[in-house]
Amino acid sequence: MSSFFSSKRHVLIRACILATMTVAPALTVLSHAQEWPGKKPITLVLGFPAGGSADIVARTIAEPLGKRLGATIIVENLSGAAGTIAGQKVVNAAPDGYTLLMGSSSEVTIARMFNPAVKYNGETDLSHIGLIGVQPLMLVAGPKSGVKTLEEALAKARREPNTMSFASSGVGSALHVAGELLNQKAGIKIDHVPYRGAQQMTIDIAGGNVDFGFLGPPTAMPHIESGKMIALAVTSAGRTRVAPQVPALSEAAALKGFEITLWNGLFGPAKLPAPMVARLNKALNEVIQEPQVWQKLQKAGVTTEGGTPQEFSRRIRDEAQRVRSVAPSTMPAGAGA
Repeated sequence: MSSFFSSKRHVLIRACILATMTVAPALTVLSHAQEWPGKKPITLVLGFPAGGSADIVARTIAEPLGKRLGATIIVENLSGAAGTIAGQKVVNAAPDGYTLLMGSSSEVTIARMFNPAVKYNGETDLSHIGLIGVQPLMLVAGPKSGVKTLEEALAKARREPNTMSFASSGVGSALHVAGELLNQKAGIKIDHVPYRGAQQMTIDIAGGNVDFGFLGPPTAMPHIESGKMIALAVTSAGRTRVAPQVPALSEAAALKGFEITLWNGLFGPAKLPAPMVARLNKALNEVIQEPQVWQKLQKAGVTTEGGTPQEFSRRIRDEAQRVRSVAPSTMPAGAGA
């Protein structure tokens, strides 16, 4: 009998030890999440240079989001490779809530389908916190391009294939995909010239070193208003409120159904504790509804959306499927190698 009770006691002890080993890490994570963010600043990493559309969105939300969290948020511009240098940094970061990504469709969804050097998967290697908003891209022409309307641009591209060029913020960026889709749908061939970000490409478009480019409205509008660039079209399904006089690409007979937009959202490393994700999502949804933030984003051409992390994840999966279906046919041979 004594051996029976001794054996039973050992089983109970082992069960208690296993239970402690399982519960302790969960309690540690929960405790850490409750204490976060503490006195340490949060770094919001951005894959594009200062002054571009993504930078405007990041700096618009950083301070009010920090106030709601009780922390200082520092924006870090880490540009290059269609935003994937920033994406990789956040993928590699500790899931402690102190390193976040202001992400876009470029570095989260698109780039890895075109560039084999991108080793992470934005669908699974990042925590999806929440969608901020969506904006169209603007197709602009430089003053030396010799065209003033979309119709003139398409006609010239058909007459003179491979003699014109378009700029983007890198291979696998949403701007690049927009140009390749334009080539595909219109049956034309305008050569792609990748840049590290919006600043140098806007200089080269305005200076006539490249003929066309796709830019976010906040980047494009000052150059359009000053006469340094010509607005040809927007990539949304219909016209945009920030430039209602500019037609949508889909208005052209050869481009019916054309639509590609650029979204921005908040991400963390994979395995970011659920309480942190929930707190960040709640704060983000509140911030984009603040009148001052809402007005700044609207002026920048961003339609604020918000929503749950789950809804954001579904959007990312759906977009990945759409891009995956067109990527092989739109990419030139060897691009991204």
